[in-house]
Amino acid sequence: MSEVEKLKAERDALLDRLARLQAEFDNARKRAAREQQEFREFAAADVLRNILPILDSFERALKAVGGESGEFRSGVELIYRQFQDALQKMGVQPIPAAGQLFDPRVHEAIEMVDTTEVKDHHVLDELQRGYKYKDRLLRPAMVRVARNSG
Repeated sequence: MSEVEKLKAERDALLDRLARLQAEFDNARKRAAREQQEFREFAAADVLRNILPILDSFERALKAVGGESGEFRSGVELIYRQFQDALQKMGVQPIPAAGQLFDPRVHEAIEMVDTTEVKDHHVLDELQRGYKYKDRLLRPAMVRVARNSG
């Protein structure tokens, strides 16, 4: 093998190694960016989980006030809507429950109720709303599930 052929072979080996190292570096950079994004979402999900009980309290307060009209109720409703809008802008979505087919991935059955008002294994009543953050479950909806005996 001549000196030129040896140098060409060495050059080709070095170019191949350089290409592999560049690909490894690019993959590592992409992986780091993906892990950083996942960490941000995980941290945000933890914060959002702590905020959800506040939203629950608003819902209970609005139900308790009932049909009364007045400045207090409209003020609470405004705060509630603003809070929901802010969460929605962050990527928080409520999980549909009432009337839906029971889904153990997003619903937590608190009670089975014998009834014919709703189809078998469908959600009869939502006791506490469930939420997702992007595609991650923050908390399941606590529900009562219909059971049609017969």
